Amino acid sequence: MYEQKPWLKFYGDVPVTIAYPRVTMYEAVIQTAREHPDDIAYDFLGYTATYRDFAGQIDRCADALAGIGMRKGDRITIAMPTSPQGIIGFYAANKLGAISSMIHPLSTPAEIIMYLNISKSRFALTLDMFYDKFREVKGRTRLETVVITGIADYLGIAKRLVFYLVKGRKVPAVHDSGVVRWNVLLRGKYPAAQKAEMSPDDMAAILYSGGTTGTPKGIMLSNLNFISEGKQVSAWAKLSGGDSILAILPIFHGFGLGVCVNAAFMGGGKSVLVPQFTPKTVAKLVRKVRPNFLVGVPTLFDALSRDPVFRRADLSCFKATFSGADSLTSAVKERFEQAVRERGGNVRLMQGYGLTEAVTAIMAMPLTEFREGSIGIPFPDMLAKIVRPGTIEEAPAGEEGEICISGPAVMLGYIDQPGETADTLKRHADGRTWLHTGDIGTMDKDGFFYFRLRLKRMIKSSGMNVYPHQVEDVLCTHEDVREACVIGVPDEAQVQRVKGFVVLKNPSAAGPNKEKELIEHCRKHLIKWSCPREIEFRTELPHTLVGKVAFNVLEREEAAKTGQNTGHKKGVS
Repeated sequence: MYEQKPWLKFYGDVPVTIAYPRVTMYEAVIQTAREHPDDIAYDFLGYTATYRDFAGQIDRCADALAGIGMRKGDRITIAMPTSPQGIIGFYAANKLGAISSMIHPLSTPAEIIMYLNISKSRFALTLDMFYDKFREVKGRTRLETVVITGIADYLGIAKRLVFYLVKGRKVPAVHDSGVVRWNVLLRGKYPAAQKAEMSPDDMAAILYSGGTTGTPKGIMLSNLNFISEGKQVSAWAKLSGGDSILAILPIFHGFGLGVCVNAAFMGGGKSVLVPQFTPKTVAKLVRKVRPNFLVGVPTLFDALSRDPVFRRADLSCFKATFSGADSLTSAVKERFEQAVRERGGNVRLMQGYGLTEAVTAIMAMPLTEFREGSIGIPFPDMLAKIVRPGTIEEAPAGEEGEICISGPAVMLGYIDQPGETADTLKRHADGRTWLHTGDIGTMDKDGFFYFRLRLKRMIKSSGMNVYPHQVEDVLCTHEDVREACVIGVPDEAQVQRVKGFVVLKNPSAAGPNKEKELIEHCRKHLIKWSCPREIEFRTELPHTLVGKVAFNVLEREEAAKTGQNTGHKKGVS
């Protein structure tokens, strides 16, 4: 499979291929627990659980979920921050043969309805402070049972008291039918749940991405997808028992769930769960817990390199640091690496590439290599190539084309969207199924890949996907808006911020008050980073010859104002 691939000589002591156990995710974690029973599996704000503890928590949760009616093939929507309940529920559902649909806990009611209907979820797990949104939508979906929990459920007594005084006492009590409290659920007496008969190739989770229309769609990922990607990442980074990684990226995102959580558990490492983070909290955690691996977006590393707490910490703990989800500039890379060297560390900030359709990361720079602007080489058992756009014809080294990937991490397809699936997963002349990423790049003669731009229109704001079509639809629901277009414009803090261009039905109404009104309108229907930060009013928008809004014209105009290129790079996502 790999004999003639040019990147092989750069693997070093990383295995070219890995033997993946033909098991479920639950079984893989239980196997890790047998091998590392006394090692710490996760640390949550000072609360720790060994792998033995973790396995017991998963089994108890599975018993309880089965006791309230969860069966093989059921779907559960998990709308949780990075927390013990979120990951325990994820693996417990897998034991029962149920499928976890992972969504942002701050999703709006309209988004929750969409996600619940896409996944056909009968169950949901969320924080008590967010339950009102589920109550609002319950009658319009298949949702039957909501398990609610609180952040304080896994805090020590002192921290629990502080949390209660600051936030917890403001959360109203819930007495609705069909609602179960996490702590009450897990204290119940239930028969031991049997492990479901489930194939490694069966769907295990649903994550979400944007379609060609900009509407989020469900990505069906199997047990093997997660296990292979986790084993690949842990082998690439040489993550093993006793190592720790900061899980600062959310578990509804493939990057957070696949790399910061599941990959750690595949390698027997410790995942330090961070439910809500800022660069300052990360800096304090680095100083306190001294993690071996740090994975994040470029803006995080840029902020850390300037943070006084980070610059006083002993950074000799780092074995590897990886940046993804947005382009990594050489200035940010050099500044971060210099800050680490000054505090006793000696690691490179490596760039990688991935997409949710393959769980997340599928290639990165080898730890011993660096090439300016490169997103690296494929992980073990993953293949990548460049094809001429619109074809399945492989392009020669150096020629620009579409990035395609193949291997065990590639998704099963898009749920209930056979057309989208067929457009994305294609069988090539070699007999393999290849994922057409919609990203344009090149490969050099040594097999190192370089990302150029994204074919699919998408904005990356603070490392999160924003779908312009979705934002434009919300703007156009306002009674005063005739036409709208949304683009990403350069932003020092967020890499890109969302900017709207609006044509009003009554142009004389344009002004600061109307801008504020439209932004507030978006905030009622969209997560905050999807909302425009500014709106420019125009009497008309540019259009293509076929009548579509020419968003690229607006991008070029904005680029001319700032003197920046409009090409967007992509990292691990």
